[in-house]
Amino acid sequence: MDAILLKYLPERSVKSCLALIEKTGVHLKIVNERVTRHGDYRRLANGRHQITVNATLNKYRFLITLVHEIAHLVAFEKYGRQIKPHGLEWKRTFQHLMLPFIRPEIFPSKLLPLLARHFKNPRASSSTDAELSIALKSFDAQHTDKSYVFELPLGSVFRIYNGKRFKKGNKRVKRYECIELATGKCYLFQPNAEVELLRD
Repeated sequence: MDAILLKYLPERSVKSCLALIEKTGVHLKIVNERVTRHGDYRRLANGRHQITVNATLNKYRFLITLVHEIAHLVAFEKYGRQIKPHGLEWKRTFQHLMLPFIRPEIFPSKLLPLLARHFKNPRASSSTDAELSIALKSFDAQHTDKSYVFELPLGSVFRIYNGKRFKKGNKRVKRYECIELATGKCYLFQPNAEVELLRD
């Protein structure tokens, strides 16, 4: 297991991650990329716990995602199944589990202040923290031709992973109103949703 984890995690985090996996008894599956999520936790019908994490994540995002999903299991076990998936109990658990990893021998120095700020009040996904998400993306192996919604000029036309095309509209509080060209329906996009800009 050590050798497998070493492929996906920062080297100095492997021992602690392995200890977490063994302590919780969770079954970790590393899967091909799913566009909609980085990872997933579920309790199986036989009572066992399973976490899946995308194989394509860079080492730092993989670590955050793994601990995020283990925090779901630990919070449910400690506080009961009736808690909100990303409520206060989960946030406290995630903070507690993540704290030992926020160190310069594990994360690059440019990520440390962003992580410290993020974990004062962790969100349901690190992807909704635009500054942290952009910083983490810079460590991806392949830089794609994707753009973030917030970077696009107003009125830009873009395509998402399933081929649907949208026109960027105004910002509503935190998210952007975007019109699907085929149907005229309005959808709200996170500022740092990754999309493909369509040029004339």
